[in-house]
Amino acid sequence: MKHFLLFLSLFVLVSHGGYSQQTIDRAPEGFDQANPEISAGKVEVVSYFSSTVGVNRNARVYFPPGFNKDEKYPVLYLLHGIGGDENEWYNNGVPHIIFDNLIAHGKMQPMIVVLPNGRAMENDRAEGNIFEPQKVEAFAVFEKDLLNDLIPYIEKEYPVIKDREHRAIGGLSMGGGQSLNFGLGNLDKFAWVGGFSSAPNTKAPAELIQNPAEASNLLKLLYISCGDQDNLIQFSQRSHEYCKEHGVPHIYRVIPGGHHDFAVWKDDLYHYVQLLFKDSEN
Repeated sequence: MKHFLLFLSLFVLVSHGGYSQQTIDRAPEGFDQANPEISAGKVEVVSYFSSTVGVNRNARVYFPPGFNKDEKYPVLYLLHGIGGDENEWYNNGVPHIIFDNLIAHGKMQPMIVVLPNGRAMENDRAEGNIFEPQKVEAFAVFEKDLLNDLIPYIEKEYPVIKDREHRAIGGLSMGGGQSLNFGLGNLDKFAWVGGFSSAPNTKAPAELIQNPAEASNLLKLLYISCGDQDNLIQFSQRSHEYCKEHGVPHIYRVIPGGHHDFAVWKDDLYHYVQLLFKDSEN
């Protein structure tokens, strides 16, 4: 497989074949501000039946400016944190505005982005004690919901390209852990994987990547990032160190002064989506 050279001006290849951060600029001022002079995409709330849970569940779907049902698009599944739902990214991270700005400047490939609810249970609202065992377990159950229910629904209803090279997953905190767990655990489904400030639900590296040579061959991109002031940085750090030791190409980004908040996650999203689907050839 051809691993493309990701942002050569920003990243360098380090020993053992892994990508690591040299320097990287923070997202520019205004990257998350609406610009009335550019075309805007559209965000819809959709409902799909989850055979995993046994009820209809909601997700938000972003369609890029100029969306055409006769064209085929790559797709990103963007996951939220333990205290959120399908509205968390939209309300706090304004991904639709970030995407519109990037697409207008030719920095992001137009894509469909799905913002699901990663808490796969009948009452999936972020209410009450969100750390109850049943609610935490529902984030693991979401893997089945995602693979067996949501992805088939999206691929039936919308013009997305139905192969792993055009399917990405990424998320913040609990959703970062899910993204690493589900993405690296299903490399037949995802070629692009990103974890932002991944939480303690992230599996141990040796479990995440049981076959480093196979992962190196199948991954188009593995993006791992965290703020250096984040108390959860150990989970990103250990994944990076394992990948470096076992020669799995990846980007590891430590954001100076970064905490566990949307200032970090929006910045990560800005950089992550620019890398997606830029080299989809095997």
